[in-house]
Amino acid sequence: MKVFVFDLVPYDENLDHLKVDGSKELPYPLPATHFKPEVAARIYSEHLDAWAELDRLGFDGVGFNEHHCSPYGLMNSPNLLAAAAAQRTKNLKLLIYGNLLPLHEPLRLAEELAMLDCMSNGRLISGFARGIPREYQVHNVPLPDSRPRFEEAMDILLRAWQEDIFTYEGRFWTYRDVALWPRPMQRPHPPIWMPITGSKETIEFAASRNIPITPGVTSRGLLEDVIAYYRKCLEAAGHVMTENSISLPVDAYVADSKAQAIQEASPYTLYFNRTLFSHGNITETNLQRAGGYVSDASNDYVRPENLAAAARAREDYRDLTPESLAKRAETMPWGTPDEVAARIIASAEHAGAGTVLVSLNRGAMPQEMFMNQIRRFGTEVLPILQKHEIKVREPAMAK
Repeated sequence: MKVFVFDLVPYDENLDHLKVDGSKELPYPLPATHFKPEVAARIYSEHLDAWAELDRLGFDGVGFNEHHCSPYGLMNSPNLLAAAAAQRTKNLKLLIYGNLLPLHEPLRLAEELAMLDCMSNGRLISGFARGIPREYQVHNVPLPDSRPRFEEAMDILLRAWQEDIFTYEGRFWTYRDVALWPRPMQRPHPPIWMPITGSKETIEFAASRNIPITPGVTSRGLLEDVIAYYRKCLEAAGHVMTENSISLPVDAYVADSKAQAIQEASPYTLYFNRTLFSHGNITETNLQRAGGYVSDASNDYVRPENLAAAARAREDYRDLTPESLAKRAETMPWGTPDEVAARIIASAEHAGAGTVLVSLNRGAMPQEMFMNQIRRFGTEVLPILQKHEIKVREPAMAK
């Protein structure tokens, strides 16, 4: 099994005091008066130190994504982070998860990613995503254009990386007689991964091109539905699902006991869910559908009992209580190293996932705490996981 750490690079000063008049939400947009450049400078330095420690301890990779205009994460340009990390690490895979294709000029992305692959000596994994509705408001891109822009940008990137000279005339972008310099070190191009929050069309798009996915869903039943539909679409396109087809996100915390893990990790998980996750964003599927971001058929593969989870109601995140989190934690990989390893292996086996993306810093915990988790996980859990081999078989889940 391969083990990546997924890092949101959140702004690490608690901002709950900015909620006013009984609101459960941070103000949006959040004025610049609340941003401290010196805090951001420290955060970038600390997270790069953490990634260097991942490299030293033998983790397989680090993942980070792109978001905008929120303390949720300070990774507006994941390519800049990757460039810095390429100089601080030697073996760690750099998973940009991912560049938001509909929002940017695709030829520029093709050039930057080719540079990064060369700068890292072929360690880039290029994830591509559509982003969240907040990003479209920020960049003034209509939500209904999200999917066609994504698909067109993907075509351009692949042609730029693979063709000697290419010409492209599309709905959104047109190029004539382009020969990309530099080219990626990995041929024909860096591995492409895609996060999935559940929309049918994205699953179909990834499966038709044999692109590995990360199902970013928290419900076990909905996870089963996503993976089962992805497998069905892979097979329809003539592809075979392997342990490399799925990477599984997990939220882990290593402690001396379950009780200690709950006590120490809960405040940061609660802050993430209640304050950071939905800031300025439409999480609800019905509102995304009304805005044209997802289609009427986006969830029609989901079993009826899992439709509530697919609805992604804001209250499911924002109204999380210490008591409900403690109950949930009983089956999470929070606790002793042996329990953490066993639960991650069980989840990966169930999903047929040969890679896990482990969150060790959910909700802006202090650097010392984050580094302690990296070292405990890296010395007490990582060797167990990396020795375990995932064999994909027909899963005991929805067909």
